[in-house]
Amino acid sequence: MDDVKAAVIGSPMQVRDYAPVLRWLVVMGLVALLLLTLWQTGLLATVLESDHTRISLLIFGLFLITSLNALFHAVDVSRELIAARKARAVIEAESRTGFRLLGDKVLTGAGTLVEPGILASHVANLVRKADLGGAGRIDQTLLLRTVADRLRAREKLGLFVSEGLLRLALLGTAIGFILMLIPIAGLSSFDAETLRGALAGMTGGMAVALNVTVSGIAAALVLKFEYFQLDEAIGELFSTIAEVSEINVVPAIEKSHDGRA
Repeated sequence: MDDVKAAVIGSPMQVRDYAPVLRWLVVMGLVALLLLTLWQTGLLATVLESDHTRISLLIFGLFLITSLNALFHAVDVSRELIAARKARAVIEAESRTGFRLLGDKVLTGAGTLVEPGILASHVANLVRKADLGGAGRIDQTLLLRTVADRLRAREKLGLFVSEGLLRLALLGTAIGFILMLIPIAGLSSFDAETLRGALAGMTGGMAVALNVTVSGIAAALVLKFEYFQLDEAIGELFSTIAEVSEINVVPAIEKSHDGRA
């Protein structure tokens, strides 16, 4: 039974590596449940119908697209975590034999392939740097910064859109208040029918302001949480790359180029 379970959902380590994807699924599952509840109660339809500016619809569209972008990067980071874990096992076991390149692939001195991924690419860059620089201390600071920039670039869209949704919420609030004031500015008399029409217009403006504000803030908060989870996974991946390269890879390459391997 345990073998069947491992074949279906993977080993415990693989399940842990796919934690970013599982967290995204949990978050979006809760969001979908909330939206379904709002639709069943009629509140979601009311929000969309009362928002004549259609800013709420734009917010929902941006939220959906950016959430799918977060899922794409979560899957990619999870795969990199699995590759880094496999590469780490090989490197820690055979780092004393040194490293060599075979095309774009990284092999240990014993001929074992290092699992392709960001960690293997970083090792390949260290080997190339050592080959060009000769013997001596290898400073990987700039290479690690490059790796960090590449990893952090996955978060930029989500952070930009989440801030943009807050701005759209403020824009919707401003437009709603403007719509509230227009009926008051157009009052020419204060009879019951005129005041009733003005109040109806003010109610519509208030509905736009509140609905857009709530939609924008809620969508921005969910996106920020999704990308916060992605940031944690990226931080774990970068820590693995930095630790393995500093403790195992750099000393092994230095020794081999100093002729002490």
